Amino acid sequence: MATEIADRAGPGTVPEPPERDAFLDNAKFLLIVLVVVGHVWPLALVEAVRPAKGAYLWITAFHMPAFVLLCGYLSRGFTGRPDQVRRLLAGVLAPYLVFETLYTALDSAARDRPFALTPTEPTFLCWFLAALFVWRLTAPVWRAVPYPVPLAVLISLAAGTTTLGYDLALPRVLMFLPWFVLGLRLRPEHLARLREPRVRGWAPFVLLGAAVGAYVFAPGTNVHWTWMSQGYEGLGAGPVRYLLARVALFAIAAAMTAAFLALVPRRRTWFTGLGAVTLYPYLLHGLLTSAASAWGWHAPLLPWGLPGAALLTAIGVVLAVLLSSAPVRRLARPLVEPPLPGLTGRTERESRRRSSGKSDQPGTSEPRTA
Repeated sequence: MATEIADRAGPGTVPEPPERDAFLDNAKFLLIVLVVVGHVWPLALVEAVRPAKGAYLWITAFHMPAFVLLCGYLSRGFTGRPDQVRRLLAGVLAPYLVFETLYTALDSAARDRPFALTPTEPTFLCWFLAALFVWRLTAPVWRAVPYPVPLAVLISLAAGTTTLGYDLALPRVLMFLPWFVLGLRLRPEHLARLREPRVRGWAPFVLLGAAVGAYVFAPGTNVHWTWMSQGYEGLGAGPVRYLLARVALFAIAAAMTAAFLALVPRRRTWFTGLGAVTLYPYLLHGLLTSAASAWGWHAPLLPWGLPGAALLTAIGVVLAVLLSSAPVRRLARPLVEPPLPGLTGRTERESRRRSSGKSDQPGTSEPRTA
C-alpha cells in the first residue's frame, strides 16, 4: 500500500529531482504494483487456483512490511514540529477522510444499504492512512525509549493475543508497528549494504525459495495470517502456535524485504517518477477493485483459472501505471490532495522556506517523500 506518502504539503507533487532518491522511488513504485495486483485478484480465484494462492501469499508476506519499513525510514526526521504536523494533517488525514467517505458511499450503493460513515473504523485501504497517521505521530517516542525494535515486536505479538476493536485499524497499527520502528532505526549505510555483490547474488534465491514455500503451503494456509488484522482466536490457532507462526512470519518478511530491496534498481528508470506519487494509485485503485468485486466484473474470468489470474496480473500492472499518470493525477488531485484553506498553503510556504534554508523551525529536517 502507499509508502511514506505525505511528508509534504501534497502527496501528488513531485519534488525537484535532486531532492529525491531514485532507489526509494523505484522501490515504492514496484511495491505499489504488487499492492494493486494483489487487490485485482478476487479471493475466489486465489482460493481456487493453487499457483495464484501461492503468488498471493508470496506478495502479501512482504509487500506491506516493506512499505511500512520505508514509511519509518522516511519518517526519521519527524520531531513533531508544527509545520510537520500540518503536513501530516494535509497529506494523510485529509485524504483519509475524503476516501473513507468515498469507499463508504461505494459500499452503500453496491450493497443497497443506508450510507453510514464511521470515520474511526477505516474502510478497506484507508486503514493504512489511519495507521500512518498514528505511526508518524509516535515517531519521537520510539527515539526516546530503549530497545525500540524489540519493544515494538513484543507489542505486535501481544496485540494478537488480546481482543482489539477495529477503531483506527488498531490491530494492524500494532501488528505492523515493528516494521515502522525498524525503518526509523535504519540509516543510509544499512541500505547501502544491500548493494554488496554477495547480498545481491543471494537475493533471487531468497525470493525464489519463498515462492516455492508459498506454493507448497498454499492449500492449507489462511490468507488472513499475512493481513495482520486478526488475533489468534480469529485465525483459529492457539496462543503458542500463533506466536510461533508470527515470529516465523517476521523472519520470512525480513528476508524477503531485504532481498527485494537488494534487487531494486539504484539508477533512474522510466518508472522512477511514478514512485513519487504512489498515493494516487493506492487510493484510486481501491475504488475500481471494490466496484469490480461488488458488481461481479471478475466473474467471467473465474472459470479461466491460471490464465485468468495471469490476465488480471497484467491488468493490475497497467492499472498501477495509468493511475500514476499525469492526466489521472490532474483529475483526481482535488480528492487525493484536498485543498485546506489556511493549512495547505501554509505548509507549502514552510516547505519552500526550509528547502531554501530560511526556515526558522528548529530540529532535523525530515526527508522529502512520496
